[in-house]
Amino acid sequence: MDLARHGFPETKPEAEAPVQPAFRPAPTPASTPGKPKAESLIAPDITIEGKIEGAGHVRIAGSFKGDVNVRGDLTIEAGARVTGSVRAEKVTIAGELIGNIESAVHVDLQQSGALTGDLKAGSLSVAAGSRMRGQAEFGWDDAKDGHSTHKTHGQNGTAP
Repeated sequence: MDLARHGFPETKPEAEAPVQPAFRPAPTPASTPGKPKAESLIAPDITIEGKIEGAGHVRIAGSFKGDVNVRGDLTIEAGARVTGSVRAEKVTIAGELIGNIESAVHVDLQQSGALTGDLKAGSLSVAAGSRMRGQAEFGWDDAKDGHSTHKTHGQNGTAP
């Protein structure tokens, strides 16, 4: 039956409004459990001078001159050369590092690796054939025991 012909207004079903999902912020990479950190690469034919800072992993296969400070891992590939100080969670050296490792949870000096500089790390792995010239401090947890023999001395040679 055609209702419009008999004086009744034609009714159409109302279109349903799209349902808006509840607002959920996108998870940030640092807060996503189990998600690996991004890795940055300096390719073998690249030479860079500057400073590297941030979160994530860094892999150097070329040459880099400057300081590296990352909340992540640093890998120096075989044939690569880094000149500068390093702070990272894990440092893997298969190439050459000329500079100090000022802070690391773990350092892995591989067979083809060479380190010219001092090293401070929670732990150290050294492969046969690797080379190092400098001082190494590892295995000490100054913050945990508070009784370490590695105390910072003031200008007059006394412990603070």
